[in-house]
Amino acid sequence: MANLAQSARRWSDRVNWLVERVCVALLLLLVVDVWLGVLVRYAIPLPITFTEELARYLMIWMALLAVSSGIAYREHIGVEFVFTRLPAGARRWLAVAFDLIGFAFFFALFWYGLGFAEKGFSRLTMIYAIPKGYAFAGVPLAAFVACVQLALMGVHDFFAERAPEAAGVSIAGGGPE
Repeated sequence: MANLAQSARRWSDRVNWLVERVCVALLLLLVVDVWLGVLVRYAIPLPITFTEELARYLMIWMALLAVSSGIAYREHIGVEFVFTRLPAGARRWLAVAFDLIGFAFFFALFWYGLGFAEKGFSRLTMIYAIPKGYAFAGVPLAAFVACVQLALMGVHDFFAERAPEAAGVSIAGGGPE
């Protein structure tokens, strides 16, 4: 069963690797967009009006996607004060319970986010005049990736040879089993 835990950890690392690169790309676009907005507002008189709206959507997508990275590093919800004082068996079950609670939350966010994004396709953005559904699609996408990470981490927590030492310890990269 330890192989299953290690396999789940490896898959979690792969998903996280991709998500981190997407977040960095979104951050770079955000920085360029904000700088362009500052330049056209104060230095170069160009009629570019999209920068503020684009910055908002880039920031939302980046922040939502980064949640799954926090899950992979185990930097999400957890009660350290109680968790670290429990015996190993109880820590394992509590970690799995945290994963299940988080999964339920993000699955609900995914499910209702689909409807939210679908309704967004009937509304247009102010500047671009494109459907808001494209921007709103970040909610169910990020919730889905968070569910994948929580499922992988739950399998890891349940089948690992050793129980987790802490609820929020950074274990990405295949830390000790």
